Amino acid sequence: MVRLASVLLSLMIVGSVASPAAADYQIKKDFGGYVEEYKAKYARIRDSGERVIIDGICNSACTLVLGIVPLNKICVTPRASLGFHQAYYDKAWTAGVKVTSAAGTAELMSVYPRGIRAWIASVGGLTADMKKLKNGYDLWMIVDPCPEEF
Repeated sequence: MVRLASVLLSLMIVGSVASPAAADYQIKKDFGGYVEEYKAKYARIRDSGERVIIDGICNSACTLVLGIVPLNKICVTPRASLGFHQAYYDKAWTAGVKVTSAAGTAELMSVYPRGIRAWIASVGGLTADMKKLKNGYDLWMIVDPCPEEF
């Protein structure tokens, strides 16, 4: 009987270690960066099952989260703000000048879900200037607001 209890306890411990509860990943102040780095980071978050809470600024490459992590695993708080612009080359390679990349911009657009692509089209498409999607109806049509506890 003691051995059976010991085996059951071991199985419960192994089960809890093998399948930990998914954590939340919060975005509060992210101004973006290199597209490939964000794609890899969000693929890891997607594969881990984490929920993403956008609770502040998510600009540029940060917005790729919307096309990589399933939208049902993302929510926005009243502080959420998304910023979109054309992709551009690393300024280290362009003598400090912002040079947009048609191929990079096409890649961004291919990752975004339909709702984001439609919103971008409705505001005139991506340009070198940042276009903001702030918390409210337009954003909620694409991403669910977080539950009340947030």
